[in-house]
Amino acid sequence: MLPSLTETAWVLGVDSRLVGVDRYSNWPAEIVKLPHLGGLDDAQIEAIAALKPDLILASTSSRAMERLEALGFTVVRLKSESHADVRRTLDLVARLLGNPDEGARVWARLAREIDAAAGRVPASLRGRRVYFEIGGGPYAAGTTSFIGETLARLGLANIAPPDLGPFPKLNPEYVVRAKPDLIMGVQREQSALMARPGWNALAAVRERRLCGFETPQYEMLIRPGPRMGEAAGLLADCLARLGTTATQ
Repeated sequence: MLPSLTETAWVLGVDSRLVGVDRYSNWPAEIVKLPHLGGLDDAQIEAIAALKPDLILASTSSRAMERLEALGFTVVRLKSESHADVRRTLDLVARLLGNPDEGARVWARLAREIDAAAGRVPASLRGRRVYFEIGGGPYAAGTTSFIGETLARLGLANIAPPDLGPFPKLNPEYVVRAKPDLIMGVQREQSALMARPGWNALAAVRERRLCGFETPQYEMLIRPGPRMGEAAGLLADCLARLGTTATQ
């Protein structure tokens, strides 16, 4: 009942045992025909119960799961805010699926992919301060989030300090005062940055030091699961392009 959990279970070998997913799960393509059963707070309880699942994977923030637990279903709630959370989720889901070694194997692959992405980041951008916007704001991927930890592995600093939490709500004026060197987020919001009050003063906006991602790529970036290595590669590719532009 969460896209990142769908992806995790699939990569760990759930295959045909997967009988339903949440409304936002859209990867891999093989799950398109499965029942899509609502979201965090509006899960379709009756439809889920009718499938008689042996196991329900859900977010710790899903309030709807209490009804399914009351009906006698086994619900495992998982937190995925940090890299450590993702590793624990991989290990736990792998054991639940009867493939206990797969969690460590997938985590090792992710670590290799993130390291490879870090090796492609131009030296000129290392240490630069970044603002990673969630959706169209006002939330950001903070230092302690899995996105923030990936950015740190790529050699970047974060304008949202650890004490603000993994996904803090930031006042737009905070971002202006912080003066990020780079801004990242969903592509559809990037063209409107100049229109935000005071944002035309940001060098990152004026000089187009922006990483905007189309929806499928952005969804990959904000899902804490088995595609985090590929997501790191997307970030590194954009940084490589920005580094090339800066030297021309």
